[in-house]
Amino acid sequence: MTRTTTMRAAIFRSFGGPIEIEEVDRPTIDKEEEDANSVILQVMATGVCRSDWHAYKGHDNDVIEHGFPFCPGHEFSGIVVEKGRRVQKLRLGDRVAVPFILICGSCTYCHSGSPTVCLHQKQPGFTQWGSFAEYIKLPRADRNLRVLPSNVTFVQAAALGCRFTTAFRAVIQQGKFLEEIEKQSQQRNNNNTENTKTNVSVGIFGCGGLGLACIMMIVAAVQQQQQQSGSHCPNTLVRIIAVDVSSQALKKAQELGATHTVLASIDPNEQVQVRDQVKALTDDGHGLDLSIDAAGFSATCENAVHCTRPQGRMVQVGLPIDTHSRPPLVPMGIVAGKEVQLVGSHGFASSDLPDLLQWVSDGLVDPAQLVERHVSLEEGAHAIQDMDHGSPLGITVVTDFQKPSTNGPVTSKL
Repeated sequence: MTRTTTMRAAIFRSFGGPIEIEEVDRPTIDKEEEDANSVILQVMATGVCRSDWHAYKGHDNDVIEHGFPFCPGHEFSGIVVEKGRRVQKLRLGDRVAVPFILICGSCTYCHSGSPTVCLHQKQPGFTQWGSFAEYIKLPRADRNLRVLPSNVTFVQAAALGCRFTTAFRAVIQQGKFLEEIEKQSQQRNNNNTENTKTNVSVGIFGCGGLGLACIMMIVAAVQQQQQQSGSHCPNTLVRIIAVDVSSQALKKAQELGATHTVLASIDPNEQVQVRDQVKALTDDGHGLDLSIDAAGFSATCENAVHCTRPQGRMVQVGLPIDTHSRPPLVPMGIVAGKEVQLVGSHGFASSDLPDLLQWVSDGLVDPAQLVERHVSLEEGAHAIQDMDHGSPLGITVVTDFQKPSTNGPVTSKL
């Protein structure tokens, strides 16, 4: 069977300009050493993420450096259809998940166990063409790609690719959520107060896709801990406080596991009231054990810091790109005075992907709960441009890459 030499891809040739579906050359594996560790994937599903919009609008330095034409897309899954001669762990036909940070594995940070800040990382959809195409070439395949469990779908894996992996690192690794439960439980035991509850309060500031994924990760982590301990942890109470300016987003947050919600305001003069409401919901009124800014706006960043208890932890995971107002100003007086642990969080280590895929396989978390639409490549391109008017609450996933019929775009039912 003759392999096609072209493919359909969503291409933009200027920041903020049209995104057109074009017929372009399909990537190939060359015989040169550079491609020896690469694979070609047939893309089966790719999510539409706010970060794709940032790339499209020229907010990302890697995309600026790459230049035009450019194909976006960074949360995806697919099938291995071609591979370089040094690829050993993957076989043709494997269904795989792809982390959006492809690490080198050889730099100082990779060797020291900090691959998310790899010095030579590649990022599909940012440093190279992305997944809004029928096929994509990926370097360092053995080191980064992971085979999907048989009961995990392409759509689940694509939805997992950015929001949920990023949320996992923010909550579990950088946020040290489970360590906080363990620390408070130990303190309770040391104080001979076994009959009192361990109260852990977590605040999620911004309940878009990333914030909602953070809530789901907290719920999944508690459930896994209960399964491993063989109990329902009756002496542990976890408060998940969702904060957003959208009542619709807060309703969704509650459906996914938030125990409390606070309707925020865009009015700068009303932020003190928002902070007071959040702190009043914590165990002793002193603030949150863990605050997560999942949006990156001025108000979410500042409120997250203000609402953190003394010696609590605040994780900045939302990208602080705010082109419509001033950039976030971190209240360093509060950070210093309350000894708040201020931590950044970026991406996800591919070495942790099997654990997260197992969570999905075991039913602890289902990324498809946030998927609202399966669309065509054409509709996916429009969805990126539509983010000029704000981000949708749920996830849109491209699953139909074929040329539409003359009757118009076809929405996939996969």
